[in-house]
Amino acid sequence: MKKVLKIALLSVLGLLIVVGVLMWMEFGPLAKGAMSCEKLDDGLYYMEYKGDDGFDELINRGGFASADQLASYATEFLSKGHYKTEVKTSKQPFGCSALTVSTPEGGIMMGRNFDFPSATGVIIHAIPTRGYESITTFNVEFYGFSKDFKPEGFKNQYMCLTGLFVALDGINEKGLAIADLMAGDTIQTDQRTSKPDLTTTGAISYMLKNAANVGEALQLLEGIDMHSDIGSAHHYAIADASGRSVVVEYVDNKMVVTESPAVANHYLCEQKRNVGLIEGDDRYERLCQRYSQTGGVMSEKQLTEAIEAVSQPQREGFLGTAWTMVMNLKHPSVTYYSRRHYDKPLHFELCK
Repeated sequence: MKKVLKIALLSVLGLLIVVGVLMWMEFGPLAKGAMSCEKLDDGLYYMEYKGDDGFDELINRGGFASADQLASYATEFLSKGHYKTEVKTSKQPFGCSALTVSTPEGGIMMGRNFDFPSATGVIIHAIPTRGYESITTFNVEFYGFSKDFKPEGFKNQYMCLTGLFVALDGINEKGLAIADLMAGDTIQTDQRTSKPDLTTTGAISYMLKNAANVGEALQLLEGIDMHSDIGSAHHYAIADASGRSVVVEYVDNKMVVTESPAVANHYLCEQKRNVGLIEGDDRYERLCQRYSQTGGVMSEKQLTEAIEAVSQPQREGFLGTAWTMVMNLKHPSVTYYSRRHYDKPLHFELCK
């Protein structure tokens, strides 16, 4: 009897070990990514994910044209059917500004402010099984997980892995940098052809995963149907290690590309130039002035000071600048500053 019992217990233990190994093989990278989430500063968290990011399968299925479609796919990918995520975009206007410059040493850098009424940022350092390594940021309040949501505790940290499919800005290992900004009006882009669908933020993750430079990023955009996030018009600031810097906008559902080192929250293309420009908002002009004064050549300190000068202070009902990024495109890395805490640099390198 004891021998039989011993064999039975060993069999059960063996089965549990096998089940545990299989569960870890399926969920291990995701669980490890979730557990890596840590608070860096007020309103800013960091997490690292290494493994299949699910994006290739997403594109194979046709992409997603809305947050609801993203939620459905993210639920399947992240939980294998065992866990539900709720993703609903919040229609809130946000500001932002960006500037790309050369450095005295021959480098290329992009500075970027993300301004929002309310924001909790999550930095995701993704090292996908296929595709380029990247560091991106997304705002959990933009995706409306719940009121007062914080990326704390395993459940909430796990939910933040949704950020693998969406980003508001970021840089990849090839030195491609991209930032999403409001374009100046509420006319939404909604392209409808047979191409795969992506929203504004989904396309950033897609480009950073698959493009090494501005030219490749533009080709990828030509190959998808674009759909606006949060019910508004957007434009991209895109720059690469060669120094090329463009602004991508959409007019009547057609992509328009303008060469420019600076961008804020009004259109730059000839078709709608200055649409959305608010009286008294001189952020774009101030960035252009600094660029002109230095001949487009700035040290990292000068660029940080320039982008800080157009950051937005907190006021009633508006957080102001949620985070600032200074990205090095020649030697891919990024320094974050959360909520205008310019005395607290948070630096991250790619290709570790």
